[in-house]
Amino acid sequence: MSKGRDRMVFKNGDGNWVNKRNDAGKASSLHGTQQDAINAAKSMLTNQGGGELITKGVNGRIRSKDTIFPGNDPCPPKDTEN
Repeated sequence: MSKGRDRMVFKNGDGNWVNKRNDAGKASSLHGTQQDAINAAKSMLTNQGGGELITKGVNGRIRSKDTIFPGNDPCPPKDTEN
């Protein structure tokens, strides 16, 4: 998977939820809620041909990793996480 397509959602020091491409210096977008940031990141990944979405919680620890279609997940999960 190309690192240029991967995105991360996390909370910054100003209290905003950030949608950021992993290799970018600046955020792609800022949101008031985590769900809004996740939706924006999923939409961007879908438009860019898929990729990995990494979501961090308020504490900065990774909550989930999702492969967004049409990304190529070499090891598809067997869980039921949405």
